[in-house]
Amino acid sequence: MHLIGVNTTLSLVSDGTANENVIYFINLNAKIMKLFNLVCALLIAQLLSGNLTDTYYISGQVTDAATGEPIIFGSVVLYKEGVMICGIETDFDGNYSFSDLEPDIYDLEVSFIGYSNKRVSGIVAGKIQNTIVDITLDPSEILMEHGIISYKAPNMPTDKTQRKEFNSEKRKSTADAIESPPSVVVEYEIADEIFIVGNRPKRRARKALESKAYIGGPRVTNKKIKSEDKLYSEEETTNFDIENREHYSKPVENQFVSPVIESHSTFSLDVDKASYSNVRRFLNSGRLPPADAVRVEEMVNYFHYNYQQPIGPHPLAITSNYTDCPWNHQHKLLHLSVKAKEVATDNLPASNLVFLIDVSGSMRDYNKLPLVKESFKLLLDKLRPQDRVAIVTYAGHSGVALPSTPASDKATILASLDNLKSRGGTAGAQGILTAYEIATQNYIEDGNNRVILATDGDFNIGISNTSDLEKLIEEKRKSGVFLSVMGYGTGNYQDHKMQSLSSKGNGNHAYIDNLSEAKKVLVNEFGGTLFTIAKDVKIQIEFNTAYVQSYRLLGYENRMLAREDFNDDKKDAGEVGAGHTVTAIYEIIPMGTDSEFSVDVSENILEESRSAKQGSTNGYLGYIKCRYKNPDEEKSIKFEGSISSTVSPMSNLDEDVQFSIAVAEFGLNIGQSSYLKSKNLADCIDRAINSQGIDKNGYRGEFLTLAQTVHKSGLIK
Repeated sequence: MHLIGVNTTLSLVSDGTANENVIYFINLNAKIMKLFNLVCALLIAQLLSGNLTDTYYISGQVTDAATGEPIIFGSVVLYKEGVMICGIETDFDGNYSFSDLEPDIYDLEVSFIGYSNKRVSGIVAGKIQNTIVDITLDPSEILMEHGIISYKAPNMPTDKTQRKEFNSEKRKSTADAIESPPSVVVEYEIADEIFIVGNRPKRRARKALESKAYIGGPRVTNKKIKSEDKLYSEEETTNFDIENREHYSKPVENQFVSPVIESHSTFSLDVDKASYSNVRRFLNSGRLPPADAVRVEEMVNYFHYNYQQPIGPHPLAITSNYTDCPWNHQHKLLHLSVKAKEVATDNLPASNLVFLIDVSGSMRDYNKLPLVKESFKLLLDKLRPQDRVAIVTYAGHSGVALPSTPASDKATILASLDNLKSRGGTAGAQGILTAYEIATQNYIEDGNNRVILATDGDFNIGISNTSDLEKLIEEKRKSGVFLSVMGYGTGNYQDHKMQSLSSKGNGNHAYIDNLSEAKKVLVNEFGGTLFTIAKDVKIQIEFNTAYVQSYRLLGYENRMLAREDFNDDKKDAGEVGAGHTVTAIYEIIPMGTDSEFSVDVSENILEESRSAKQGSTNGYLGYIKCRYKNPDEEKSIKFEGSISSTVSPMSNLDEDVQFSIAVAEFGLNIGQSSYLKSKNLADCIDRAINSQGIDKNGYRGEFLTLAQTVHKSGLIK
């Protein structure tokens, strides 16, 4: 037992031993000593200030005993009287810190994948200065010998009051609250059997191919275990929650805005397309997707359009059309067509790619890791001798399956892909760090340096919450390495997390539900998916109050920016790849229209606005500005133009514009938009049929089949 007083530093070195179950014995003498130490600590605190209500601290650093390197994302859990109080993760320097503590004696337990756990007892929290407890960990010989599959750190108490008392802005829980007693759960594999150490240390079971267990955690799913292979008896499984763990998150649908109140609309250009293929998965299964899974702009941008090519110094061209709104005949639509400069594949810069592949237990399904392998094989066929590929995997811990290798050594790369197997937990943050490190080490000047993450999006070891993962990606993108995120599978798909990571990583997000989609994303759209031609692309429109009573942008809810963000080069925005087409559509309530969706504006504000903005009937609906950065630069470039107020009948517009509007209308319907006056899918489908045009790859025909199926099924009322 160690007593650590105020202003003292203690360094501990692990003895390197590890047991399947660690039991701590506390004898009578130890209890007496602990009580004595507590009394001494309280007396010291009283002498220092006479006040026992102030804040007390414990902090330190966790390092590798052999190398001295900091252990990042290690789990540090604080106990008092044997009861867990809270847990945090170490930062990028291996540091941790607990504050707002009561004067008392505490225990710390430190753990990390591949290391023996270390418990330090008898720590007296410091008041005037931190009590500093530096801890070193040795590798666990037993776990390293058998190969770790997964690890789950202790969790926060379920009591909300206790949580609130001990949580602070600088401290986060290591996992979701659980109902079972706090415990470390380690799972490792010997031959064909899975051994679980933790709450149920003596149980073992052979897992079926498509099963997944969270022992000691909030969920256990075991959908395809054969009767003779059951993990537990009928009685033991009654409390297990077999559930769909997919997660979606979208802000409230964009509302109508009066240009009198806010004349400028600013957003980040978005070329992600994941929502469409994910929605297609739901519709093909005979059900509507969750409303939050439907992002109208991604539905529209899924398709390629023959928009006007850029001419001149800028890599982007923007064309506008003003037409009638088919779902509300009182309204109009402003259609913006954006086209990125095309670059021939032979002229694309050399690629330094790192395949970051999730090989955790949740990736076992046929439409996950097996599909990931086949997807990357298709991409490999597209690469050239000057390109390079590395493979990083992560489950319970990250590893390098293949160092950076010339794409010409196809046999070696294929063998590495074929050898990948699914098992264990999901230490995604560690994998991201390793992947970026390899990408940076093999950085190609003026080349395409990119990490391609393939996962179902579940991160349950180390950093796992979205905000902390975003901070990690934001830091790593400074290296000049881009991030593309490919989502796979069903039942566990974490859509919101993957969309956020790709956005923060200057990349794109796609959902791969079959090999055809993999071919579309990684082969047919190779340049647009992997080669950024303009980054941090922002659009800003100033609407003319003489013509526009109210406006709203369809979709892009996750990409809306403040007016002042347009001129702020530090503000992150979207990336556009070579040859990409991007569409944005505004629904407009023309001035003088009596619409149920109109925004009320007081006469005083209206008069002030007219005198200030001088809304003019000059034939311009508004003015458009675009900012972008070249991929290797940090200073933006701006160009601008005007938008005509002339209304063109829908039938006079080219097929691409008409088809994209039909897709948008379909997206509004299945996304259950609040602004649909008419839900006439029959007319929508007719417009799509009439504007299908040349459908080389059959994507538009597939859309028509989906739309017709939904219409006939009556899913939309």
